[in-house]
Amino acid sequence: MSSATAHVRPRDETPAVWLRRKYREFRRTRPFWGGLLAMIAGVPILYFPYAHLSLGGVTIAMSTTAGAGSLIIGVLMMLLGLTAWFQPAVRVFAGVATTLLTLVSIPVSNLAGFGMALVPGLVGGAMMMTWAPLPEPKAVELAEDSAHNTAEAQAEPALSAEPAEPAEADTAGTAVLPVIPAAAGAPDIESAEHRAVNPGEAR
Repeated sequence: MSSATAHVRPRDETPAVWLRRKYREFRRTRPFWGGLLAMIAGVPILYFPYAHLSLGGVTIAMSTTAGAGSLIIGVLMMLLGLTAWFQPAVRVFAGVATTLLTLVSIPVSNLAGFGMALVPGLVGGAMMMTWAPLPEPKAVELAEDSAHNTAEAQAEPALSAEPAEPAEADTAGTAVLPVIPAAAGAPDIESAEHRAVNPGEAR
């Protein structure tokens, strides 16, 4: 569903239904799930280097010299997820950067947050790179019309091509000459030829 297919809010629509519809439109017009996975992947990368775990009354601090790198990677991945949400035009860059930061976090940030950020980061980056907006309805209609017109133009020559009728041949095998009327006082050539062919009738 693209932004062009958004419907106008009817008067009898409740706020809950309107909010749900807006959320659905927001989700379908941008790489929503890819950005969400990128932000989720940034949480364990950012959390574990600064976490203090308690095991049997013993507090374990996991802060290391890589804490600054983990902070930068985690914050950048969250920002890239938000960028994919609100600037879908740069989704490919955000997806590539998320994938690279996820791979860099393996040696830098406790094996990508003990593996908890590895799968969401890689899947979210791939989803952002491969997402594409739906075509606008007008563009789809124009494409269908052009394809229909092209098919009709290709079918017309085949329908209009009819077998030509054979020309009627002259049974006598001779050309047909025009009839010229005889002038006044001129001898009758036809009767003379007829008498020459049939001399018996002349007598």
